[in-house]
This record gives sequence, structure tokens and C-alpha cells, in this order.
Amino acid sequence: MQAPSRLLPFPRSDDPQGRDDRLATPALLSERGFALRPARDDDLPWLRTLYASTRAEELAPIPWPDEAKRAFLDSQFALQHQHYLLHYADADFLAIERDGAPVGRYYLQRRAPDHLIVDISLLTAARGQGIASALIEHSQRDAAALGRGLHLHVASDNAGALRLYRRLGFVQTEDSGAHRRMRWPAP
Repeated sequence: MQAPSRLLPFPRSDDPQGRDDRLATPALLSERGFALRPARDDDLPWLRTLYASTRAEELAPIPWPDEAKRAFLDSQFALQHQHYLLHYADADFLAIERDGAPVGRYYLQRRAPDHLIVDISLLTAARGQGIASALIEHSQRDAAALGRGLHLHVASDNAGALRLYRRLGFVQTEDSGAHRRMRWPAP
């Protein structure tokens, strides 16, 4: 399958019809130098690298040349990016930064009946520092204040993410084999 030749642009945060209620940076993270901001088109190169880092372990045993792996990952990133922008156009597409340097992305769709974590990804060096926990707990409080739950999909072989989601009160509602749908109900 061929990737789109031109990536769709992110929604502009300065668009008069754009939203002005983007998710704020949780205090726990801002105190540690982290910030959330709307993703921009000039983020796409590091977002490609981020995406590749999330698939590195999966592709490690495949005996392709590095150039072939990179071309495959670039294509997959482009398709995923297009899918997210087309199917979750009203989501918050947020870059996570620490001291101005990108460390991850958080894509969150906030609407009834449940909010959806479309994607949360961190660069390898930023994992295991409580960033994802702080963002998800903040999103849980935000959803609960509106009487809503929160749901997501996670790869079945992503043991670390599954442990995190279970610890944060998510329960599995569906298993398709490759992915599990999980939901956190509003209290």
C-alpha cells in the first residue's frame, strides 16, 4: 500500500473556527518543565521519528536493510496520520515538550458519551517517567467532571501500556486479537 504523497495538515490552532478549549498541561508535568501545545505541520519530521521508535522492537528481527525499514515506517506513519486527521478531526492533537524539546504526542478526542485517547506516544528516553500517567489521570478528571468515561485501544502485546491502563482503572471491554479496547467508566 502506498503512502499519501502529501500529509494532511494539522488543524490550525489560530483558526477562528478552531477550538480554544484545548487540554491544559497538568500541574504535575508543568512543574517538571513539560508543556502541551497544538501539534503543527513542522512537527511532522520528529513525529515520524517518534512513530518509528514505537515500532523498533517489532521490526528488529526483520532482516530488511535500514533504508527499507525506514521507508516502510514512513509509509505507515503517513497512513496513520491521515487516518487520525480524517476520523478524529475534532481531537486535540498535542505535542508534549520538555523545556521546549519534543518528547511525545497526546491525541485526545473529548466528546460524549466517552472521551477517547486516540494516541499517546513518548520517545524512548521519556518513557517510564510518569508522563503518560499524569496525562491520563488529568484526562480522567476532565472526563469525570462532565460525567463521561474514557476509552482507548492498545496493542495486545504492549504489556507496559496494559499494566498502566489497568493500574489507572481501565477494564478490557473487547479483544480483537491484535488490539484490546479498554474503558474507564465515569465515577
